[in-house]
Order: sequence, then C-alpha cells, then structure tokens
Amino acid sequence: MTTDTTTDLTMDVTTPAPRPRGRRTTTAPAAPALPAELEALLRRMRLPYLRAAAPEVIATAKAQRWDPAEVLRVLLTEEVIGRDAATRRMRRKSANFPAGKTFATWRPDESSIPAATQQALSTLEWIGRAENLAIAGPSGTGKSHFVEALAHTAIDNDLRVAWFTLETLTTAVGRAKADGSVARTVARICRADLIVVDDIGMLPAGQDAAEAFYRVVDAAYERRSVAVTSNIHPSGFDTIMPKTLATATVDRLLHHAHLITTKGDSHRLAQALAGKGVQPLTT
Repeated sequence: MTTDTTTDLTMDVTTPAPRPRGRRTTTAPAAPALPAELEALLRRMRLPYLRAAAPEVIATAKAQRWDPAEVLRVLLTEEVIGRDAATRRMRRKSANFPAGKTFATWRPDESSIPAATQQALSTLEWIGRAENLAIAGPSGTGKSHFVEALAHTAIDNDLRVAWFTLETLTTAVGRAKADGSVARTVARICRADLIVVDDIGMLPAGQDAAEAFYRVVDAAYERRSVAVTSNIHPSGFDTIMPKTLATATVDRLLHHAHLITTKGDSHRLAQALAGKGVQPLTT
C-alpha cells in the first residue's frame, strides 16, 4: 500500500532570498580544526563520529565552560549514535528487503488485520519470545507490506533480519550444498532475530525448496522468529511441496505462531483502477 505525495516545485531554489538593505549578514566562524596529533589518534582508535563532532563540541565547551566530564560524555554519545546508525544501515542493506515499505506508508484502517493485532505485533514482543508469524490471504491484501514494516521496525530496535522468498532461500541452501556448507549457511541465517520467507505458494515448490524451508524452520524452532506470508493457508502447504516435509515444517512453524488471515480485494488493483498506480503522463 502506498500513499501519493506531491512536492511544490514552483520555488526557484537557485534564487537567493532578498536581504534587508542596510544590514550586514554574518556567519558563525568555523570551529578550529583539531590538532594534527589528536586527529591522528582518533583515526587510529577508529572513532570517526567523535572525530567529526569534536571541533564544534570543543569550541562550545570552551565558550560555555563545560565540565570536562560533560565534554567527554557528549563526544562519546556522538560516537555511539553514529555507530548505531551505521549498524542499522548495514543491517537494512544485508536484510535484502524487497521494496523498502515501512509503517510510514502503511494504512492500518484499510487492512483486514484487526487493529489490536497490528498494535500487538508492532511491539515486537513476540520476537523476544521466539514466536512465529504466519499471514495468509489473497494477493494484494497487504501481507508483505505489513511484514516488511515489522522487519524495518525490528532493525530500528537493534534486531537482525534476514529476508527471503522461497526461491531465494532455496538458491542459498542449494549453493551451500555444492561445497558442503549447508549447516554453516543455515546457522548463519539463524543468527537473525527475525527470518522472513515471503510469498510462499506463488510458484510450485519442489523437493529442494521444501528441504531448504524445513532446514531453516527446524533450526530456528524455539530459538528465532520466522515470519511467512502466503496466498494459501499453511495447512495447505502440502499441496505445493512434498507432503512429508510440508507436514514436519508446518508442525514446527505453527507450534508457537500467530496465525493471521487477510481478506478483501487487492489494494494494488484498486489503486490501478483508480489511476493511482502511475504518475500522470505530461505533454
């Protein structure tokens, strides 16, 4: 689900605002650069965010006569904030999200998922308990958007996320088979706090796909959270993959799972029919 946004482009940003006559504008002087020796020490200690903030912080501390402990606290806080932000960016990139959809574009009132359920899941407490999430329903009813929004929220809360489709998961495990590293690959996947397998059932799943799915669900069982989306109910997974593997997988998946069924017409189709799926053509 997406919202349409418009931007006012009528302002010419290249034209500066007129200045009042008779007044001279002043700019704050740049903070003095760090001494070369201190700059080198900070680089050696790999404190890039502290180093970037230090000139301005030190200048402010001198002008306002800060306590030395306060200077140290502010500088270390800058480093921690910078590192945390960098970690989140790295985790977001390595998660391989499909579309970058978050709760910023989620329309809770248009979802068939009960509001109380949406709120409870967005607290992420279920991930802390290593519980699973299974959302089944027709295409276009917001399953993937909601789970991706939850996954982004998880990263914002310093959790790790791994995102797959059944096809990409099969490829990852199949590649590991070639060099005998299946166990290591599955263990690496299960380092994530939340493992998502999206759009199960869109294509038939053979033996390799069923085996890859089973391996991950089995390894994550009662240790990590697995979230799946599908256009069919998990009880029907044996119609798209070998029955024995499907039964064993679903047994572990649903034992500690929140099972949600979406309904309604496709939001994507509704937007397309309303002419909101594309930008209007201009001549």
